[in-house]
Amino acid sequence: MKIVVIIVRVLMGLMFLFASIVFLLNLVPQPELKGGVKTFMEGIMATHYLMTLIKVTELVCGIAFIAGRFVPLATVVIFPITLNILLTNATLTPEGLPIAIPLFLANLFLAYACRKNYATLLAAKPMS
Repeated sequence: MKIVVIIVRVLMGLMFLFASIVFLLNLVPQPELKGGVKTFMEGIMATHYLMTLIKVTELVCGIAFIAGRFVPLATVVIFPITLNILLTNATLTPEGLPIAIPLFLANLFLAYACRKNYATLLAAKPMS
């Protein structure tokens, strides 16, 4: 199980690292978007900060996954991003689902593998 966790976290880390560096350094021109996904991306880009925030978060979490440090934290922080990737692909660009589904499942798998680390966070104890 330990080897599978290492493989999954490194692959996730490489995906996020690659995607964030390509975007942040503008290494590849963005493809022409159509329909609902164009409207969605125009909304995100209109904020002038949101996509950069997402990509910096992906970069930091990707480094954490590759380094094997702060993996439980990175798993929680990256979860809303992987969920949004899944839902965006499910509703607007179904051709992206072959990447989105395994990415989301990998995030769930890592969260399951780190479940002991979340025990104190999820304990129903009153604050002192």
